[in-house]
Amino acid sequence: MTVFFHELRRNRLSLAVWAAAIAFMLGISVLIYPQMTAQMAEINEVFADMGSFTAAFGMDKVSFGEFGGYFSIECGNVLGLGGALFAAILGISALAREEREHTAEFLYTHPLTRTRIVGEKLAAVLAQILLLNLAVAAVALLSMRVIGESAEAKPLLLLFLAYLLMQAELAAITFGVSAFLRSGGMGLGIGAAIMLYFLNILANITEKAAFLKFITPFGYTDGADIMSSGRLEIKYLAVGLLLAAAGVSAAFLKYGKKDI
Repeated sequence: MTVFFHELRRNRLSLAVWAAAIAFMLGISVLIYPQMTAQMAEINEVFADMGSFTAAFGMDKVSFGEFGGYFSIECGNVLGLGGALFAAILGISALAREEREHTAEFLYTHPLTRTRIVGEKLAAVLAQILLLNLAVAAVALLSMRVIGESAEAKPLLLLFLAYLLMQAELAAITFGVSAFLRSGGMGLGIGAAIMLYFLNILANITEKAAFLKFITPFGYTDGADIMSSGRLEIKYLAVGLLLAAAGVSAAFLKYGKKDI
């Protein structure tokens, strides 16, 4: 597990910063909820009259005046997008950075097969995503206790699980792309995460674009859908798992033959 622990040490500062930033923003969103309750009726009326914007963020499916509905939307905006950016950046740089930072020569002097290197790097990426989500979930739950609010356990658990799976899918896909790169692809990773986020918004606005939910991992992380139905959309998740498997397979196949 030499490469695994090396990757964790190398990325520990980045992980800490991203986890702290996302947890802080989500925690603040929860803590300000009591101050917003007095205006919730007016806020709901405003959102109800915003047409496509209301549908884009799922506010037509849940009540923004109830804590569960409020949290599902805020969690999607903070942990959904923030976690996706972290996962995409982590995945896209995992394999390409060895050539970019000229450390490949040192790495390959060790008695490690390329398959093992790719496997341990992938494990490190997934471990960091898990740690980030555990930290954010802990802060969110603590913030709920502070203000004395709660949400139904099952939808809340599914919500956090959905974001964890979405980030793992994005990381797996960008991890596969990373095997084909020889220099930094951070811009590519960020662009992919943002594009997929807005594809889901587009799919929410019009039924003609509903097929996009099969393409974007945000299709099965729609907080309003999860909170209102109490389940994940398996048909979207299944496609996502296939795309993740394709990304991982591409990484092993390409990196094993890559001229470094």
